[in-house]
Amino acid sequence: MEIDTDVIIVTASEAGERLDKILAARYENRHSRTYFQYLIEEHLVSLNGAPVKKRIKPIEGDEIEVHFVLTPQTEVQPEPIPLDILYEDDDILVVNKPAGMVVHPAPGNWTGTFVNALLHHCQDLAADPNDVRPGIVHRLDKETSGVLIAAKNLLAQQKLIEQFANRKVKKQYTAICVGNPGKGEISAPIGRHPVHRKKMTVIEGGKPAVSHYETLAYDERLSLVSIKPITGRTHQIRVHMKHLGHPILGDPVYGNPSFNKKMGIQRQLLHAEKLSLIHPVSGKDLTFNAPMPQDMNYL
Repeated sequence: MEIDTDVIIVTASEAGERLDKILAARYENRHSRTYFQYLIEEHLVSLNGAPVKKRIKPIEGDEIEVHFVLTPQTEVQPEPIPLDILYEDDDILVVNKPAGMVVHPAPGNWTGTFVNALLHHCQDLAADPNDVRPGIVHRLDKETSGVLIAAKNLLAQQKLIEQFANRKVKKQYTAICVGNPGKGEISAPIGRHPVHRKKMTVIEGGKPAVSHYETLAYDERLSLVSIKPITGRTHQIRVHMKHLGHPILGDPVYGNPSFNKKMGIQRQLLHAEKLSLIHPVSGKDLTFNAPMPQDMNYL
């Protein structure tokens, strides 16, 4: 899953400029030109899918993909941010992430993230000091609330990542959706939108994506829906619900803008309610539940 990547399209005014200069201008006040030169040299920047040199001058319409990482000059700092802890032992930490919290540092959000809070809470966290995502084994979108698990040592991190990759982790979400999707399974491949490159969409040739869904309550306008994603694609639930014609209320990217405005909702009403997995060290079956946030009490 791409979580530290941004994609931009070269405009007519940028065409003919050096690649590193274009990136420095696009991310002004966030990163220096030297930083982007470092990324390019480390093959972390691609042009139309291929690594390039900093001296290259893209043309209008070219696609630039940037993978942001920490450099020796950048270090994630511990911050005393309160955490709603659901469970903790020597190997893992499970929290109820609030809506609005970013999971890990990324462009525009280098502070105030769950990782900053994690480093303060677990001051002996065993992790690579140059890793922008210490302890992270999965993620939730910024405005999605609910169960989030982190590893406190490298062994636990590796084991948990394997469980997620092998689809051994069972996830259950709750959403407030527009209309009534009913009950069923959607199997629809997801990939980047061919025009809006920062968005995902159901598209032929995308990665396989499967979600189970069931309406729990309906009031002729909105529904409370339980959703179990079998795969873990970027924005999977939000994309699938849009594809079904029942977008998540408040979703600024995949939702209904006029209806969202009418309802006065500030974030997508999606909550990671339950997470079941095997403890990475003890081997015990564990299930964690996060209570529904107040802003989702519509039905």
